[in-house]
Amino acid sequence: MSTLEERIARLEDLEAIRYLDAQYCRHLDDGNWDDLMTLFIDDGAFDGLSHPVGKAEMKEFFAGLADAGLSEFWHFITNMEIDLHGDTATVRSFLWQPCVSDGVASIAAGRYTDTLVKVDGHWLYRVKQVRFHFFGPLDEGWAENQFALESAKRAAVHP
Repeated sequence: MSTLEERIARLEDLEAIRYLDAQYCRHLDDGNWDDLMTLFIDDGAFDGLSHPVGKAEMKEFFAGLADAGLSEFWHFITNMEIDLHGDTATVRSFLWQPCVSDGVASIAAGRYTDTLVKVDGHWLYRVKQVRFHFFGPLDEGWAENQFALESAKRAAVHP
């Protein structure tokens, strides 16, 4: 059985990780690239639409999303599962993201699977991974929990 101090430390870690994820969403949605990069270790990586490694590559990737047609987006994360392993953690969550892509109101849905590490008492991302299962225009009939197979195929970056 764990001691009260161990349980409190665990709860503090869980809350710090939830806060890290909230900061990620806020900085990404607001386009605060410098602040976003503070949430990653120096050689951290984003694994999703591309695979930039290191803060300079990640900053360039995120800043370039608008040039690729993604002009607005808002992240909503649910069902966060956190597995602590000492000074490392694995975090899984579901994502749904209203967005404007090439001027068209769209919706994306997927899953984050992240690897975190505790550095100097602070949790940081080692790898922030996203896999989209659905991406399509809202006028294609988006309904919560209902994904069109063809839209999912178009959105699949990695099998």
